[in-house]
Amino acid sequence: MMTEVKKIGLNENGLAISAGTISAYHYYEQSGVYAGESEQYLPQGVGLPANATPIAPPDAVSGKVRVFTNGVWQQVEDHRGETVYRIADGIAITVDDIGDYPQGTTPLAPVTAFDVWNGDAWETDLQAQQAAAERAAEAEKVERIAQASSVSQVWQVQLMLGIITDKDKATLVKWMKYIQALQAVETSTAPDIRWPDKPI
Repeated sequence: MMTEVKKIGLNENGLAISAGTISAYHYYEQSGVYAGESEQYLPQGVGLPANATPIAPPDAVSGKVRVFTNGVWQQVEDHRGETVYRIADGIAITVDDIGDYPQGTTPLAPVTAFDVWNGDAWETDLQAQQAAAERAAEAEKVERIAQASSVSQVWQVQLMLGIITDKDKATLVKWMKYIQALQAVETSTAPDIRWPDKPI
């Protein structure tokens, strides 16, 4: 017949009053975050292992983590794994530590690449957004003209040499008019631009 091991307590120095078992609540050394519970057998005069306490932690609460600090358990905000955004530039980062959100971040996601933080929310910098749209339109305009010039290059040489056919000459005229139409495109209306149709 097995003898039941008795539950024991600790004295003011944290040592077992007598031999027996005690519930130990473990926490991580650096963070103090709760790491689990175990039953420990302690001979008389022996204390719990490092990073353990006989004090039971409070019940778990959603969005918080139990941390043992200065001899007591505390419920600390836990946003680990969440995505937040740096208010300086809107770049997304993943929270990897307990506590409040990292300083200089917000859980609110910017809507555009041109959003700036006004202290409470993101606001789109319309001037920067428009300037970027115009730069993109200018780049596309240059690219479309370059492509059209590449298509019509052989016909232009044939025209200069006087060996172009009437059919190719008519096609060249269409492409040159297309290039003129591209050159006339006003990019200040970006992103609302009606690009001319390529010749068929």
